Amino acid sequence: MKYIIAFLMLLAVAACSQQTGNTAQLQAQIDSLQNKLDRTYKPGFGEFMSSIQVHHNKLWFAGTNGNWKLADFEINEIKESLGDIKLFCTDRPEANSIGMIEQPLQNVSNAIQQKSITEFKSNYTILTSTCNSCHQATQHEFNIITIPTAPPYTNQSFKPAL
Repeated sequence: MKYIIAFLMLLAVAACSQQTGNTAQLQAQIDSLQNKLDRTYKPGFGEFMSSIQVHHNKLWFAGTNGNWKLADFEINEIKESLGDIKLFCTDRPEANSIGMIEQPLQNVSNAIQQKSITEFKSNYTILTSTCNSCHQATQHEFNIITIPTAPPYTNQSFKPAL
């Protein structure tokens, strides 16, 4: 009986030792993955905003040319970038103001669905004004967005495909 108890205790100690070894190995893997995650590139707030500015510009030329498929694509790119700001830039207080742009953006989207150039221009103007209101609210009033006068790229046609 003594030997059985000693054997069981030895078995328990061995199991605990094995568990500790596995825990250390798992912790090393977690630490390695955390290190890789910490060094993974994520775009900054400015990169997202620059992307939005390009799509804002292209949206104007698509909409004013009645290229509704391209306009719809561009507005969804803006929405995607705004979603990415909410996801990846939570440490930036400016991200809390992103919601103010949602209704004007939806109004432009509605004008696109209606294929109304008049409604598009009117709602785009409000959208642009809202961008500037957001910049003012977040102490970025020096960053003034305007209705574009020239497309961002000269190698893209904004007229609808025939």
